[in-house]
Amino acid sequence: MLLYAERPALRSRQLAADVGLLAWAALWVWLARVVHRAVLVLAEPGVAVEDLGRSISDTMGDAAGVAEDVPLVGDDLAVPFQALGDSGSGVAGAGQGLQDAVATLALVLAVALVVVPVGWALVRWLPWRLGWARQAAATTRLDLELLAARAVATAPLTALAALPAGTGAAWRDRDPAATQALAELELRRLGLRLGSEAGVDRAQLR
Repeated sequence: MLLYAERPALRSRQLAADVGLLAWAALWVWLARVVHRAVLVLAEPGVAVEDLGRSISDTMGDAAGVAEDVPLVGDDLAVPFQALGDSGSGVAGAGQGLQDAVATLALVLAVALVVVPVGWALVRWLPWRLGWARQAAATTRLDLELLAARAVATAPLTALAALPAGTGAAWRDRDPAATQALAELELRRLGLRLGSEAGVDRAQLR
């Protein structure tokens, strides 16, 4: 299967479209990475809160352990420190939750920044490129007469008018030169050449 036209004009447009798509995708991937890193900065307060909560929890846990060693009233003395330690653990959990939320937001934004614009470009690029490839491959299964008939039915009037006078009448009379001229007109629309890999063999003219 041909991926690119054989004639320079259409091949240049196809190459430009392919390179443009890759550049477009690379641009949005880069922007997504920038936005992802920028949003993750919002998680820094969550890191500070988590560290503070863990510090309080560890400190109060140590204090509770010391208080429990006090004879007779140790258990009672340890209760407030244990409560403060539990509060510190809750603060640490809240800080971790903030970090998780920010990380999720950063990921969603990054994915959206890639999927939406690149997907939009693919929707426009893919049918055009695949459509051309299918049409180019189909020419290998068509003879010159069918290609000529296709040109007569669909070619722009300006292109038909550029053919030698009497081409239509000669084609109706199955003149090989007229058939070839019309077939080449259709192949030129696809960026192909007569007798090429995808085009019709000239031997059909004999």
